[in-house]
Amino acid sequence: MARLSAHLCKPLACVALASLAACAGPQSLTSQVSSYGSWPEGRKPGSYVFERLPSQQAQAQEQDKLEAAAQPALAAAGFAQVAEADKADVTVQVGSRVRIDQRARYYDPFWGPYGPWHPGVGGWWGGGGRGGISFSMALEPPYVQMTVDLLIRDRKGNQVLYETHARYDRLGAADERLLPYLFEAAMKDFPYHAVSPREVTVIIPADNR
Repeated sequence: MARLSAHLCKPLACVALASLAACAGPQSLTSQVSSYGSWPEGRKPGSYVFERLPSQQAQAQEQDKLEAAAQPALAAAGFAQVAEADKADVTVQVGSRVRIDQRARYYDPFWGPYGPWHPGVGGWWGGGGRGGISFSMALEPPYVQMTVDLLIRDRKGNQVLYETHARYDRLGAADERLLPYLFEAAMKDFPYHAVSPREVTVIIPADNR
């Protein structure tokens, strides 16, 4: 019984440690960044206003948070926000996406992680069994993919000047506190588009972890 308890505790301990690590937050954030466009040579960043799609206007509160998360990265790149659209040099659209894949793990103290079943061609196949029910399903921390998108257009001509995306993969839960650092990564190489996709790492201050 003691051996069985030890086997059962190990996977639970792993899940608990993973959850604690997710809550603590990363010290740095490494994301996959893809940037496109041709920012005119010699053109300064200038002033900007945010532009919203109709679907974003319908979720004004969420869009306010997203735009606030993008502001530090835009300021670091040299852009200055203005209140009136006719005084802006460019318009900026921002968006975000989250994909969550729940992972299930089957644990059996006699047969291992798949119980008396194992993956095979065309599905899962049984390999014999013992008396009684001995396997159960445990949910592991989900796989989360967070992505931010940023698009800069010339306000007068409406042509796209710069497009950039940053994607961050993690185990645990989506954390909106990471959005400013995703935008920072997305704008890290502005006005150049460099190699796409590429890894970009930004440091997260200790008080925001």
